[in-house]
Amino acid sequence: MFALVDCNAFYVSCERVFQPHLEGKPVIVLSSNDGCAISRSNEAKALGIKMGVPLFKIKDIVQKHKVHVFSSNFSLYGDMSSRVMATLKTMSSSLEIYSVDEAFLDLSLVPQHELFSQGCHIKTLVKQWTGIPVSVGIGPTKTLAKVANHMAKKNPSGCCVLADPQKIEEVLKTFPLQDIWGIGYQWSKKLSRFGMNTALDLVQAELGWIRKTFNIVLTRTALELKGTSCLSLEEVYPPKKAMVSSRSFGVPVSSFDVLREAVSFHACVFR
Repeated sequence: MFALVDCNAFYVSCERVFQPHLEGKPVIVLSSNDGCAISRSNEAKALGIKMGVPLFKIKDIVQKHKVHVFSSNFSLYGDMSSRVMATLKTMSSSLEIYSVDEAFLDLSLVPQHELFSQGCHIKTLVKQWTGIPVSVGIGPTKTLAKVANHMAKKNPSGCCVLADPQKIEEVLKTFPLQDIWGIGYQWSKKLSRFGMNTALDLVQAELGWIRKTFNIVLTRTALELKGTSCLSLEEVYPPKKAMVSSRSFGVPVSSFDVLREAVSFHACVFR
């Protein structure tokens, strides 16, 4: 059994740890140079603020609803991430840090009837020790744990366990294909041409046909959704092959001189 622990609106949650009065208020965190919204509280999402939207496009919403806006503080977020991961390591001997705000845990030694209470315990302990709220999804494969985490975010308990085959089928019956880990919008469009729109449609498809029509990656995804684990925890990571440092503008740029000056500046700073 795998547990996926995902920090809720991580950058926003980090800011709220040190400014508790922001709880329950709309908050967004911007990308470098204060260009786009890269983290949004639930209150900000409810106002219609989309992920990645440039700040200049939502200035009216920000002013009208008094949205709290923060510049990104990646040193703080990195430190808080380390604290969350250190907390999770106390609850499982095997841990895969998937991203700055997500981690997989091995819960194979936990009896099935105790999985939900263990998930709630993880959620409570991370909040108590770090101040960061998390959602916990538990399943027999990493892909199903991802699905369970998606459901956990809609559950008041913040935890969801997909262990019973009947419950898994019930969830997958209405789960959009494009929300499945590793599929995304483009593949879901291709699959829809074959009449597949939900995760259950992919589960019920013939594996040989999937491999012949698409590739082995999608075949593994289908197997994972069926409950056959194809992806193990990666506790040792291969070295990264590339690094990207990106920048964005906070306002529309229509002058070539302004654009040239900005590009020249960042080329000098990050060369």
